[in-house]
Amino acid sequence: MSQLEEADRPGRLHAEHHMTGGVRVVALRGEIDHDVRHVLSEALLIEDGTVPPRIVADLSGVTFMDSSGINIFVAAHQQVSQADGWLRIAGAQKSVMRVLELVGVDTLIPCHPTMEQALIT
Repeated sequence: MSQLEEADRPGRLHAEHHMTGGVRVVALRGEIDHDVRHVLSEALLIEDGTVPPRIVADLSGVTFMDSSGINIFVAAHQQVSQADGWLRIAGAQKSVMRVLELVGVDTLIPCHPTMEQALIT
């Protein structure tokens, strides 16, 4: 399991990722904003810069997300779609889900209430 972290203040983004059945699972905790967009970008990409074809982003530990996070998720969705893959979001808290719905990301990227549901292919 790999970890990426912005730890200079409480609430900063922490990301862990691992592979489950050919799906890259990215578990995120903290706040997603302009200052930590690079952590989210790195978490959604494989180390050699290629994009895995299937990704589930677990947002159950994310307490805040601004447009920086939205932009990265849309870009990651476009990249995996070009590789005939998919990106799914799992477990977003109400406040984060509200942001996803307000900007229409939930119509572009499937959002599932649980990780188990998101992993079903």
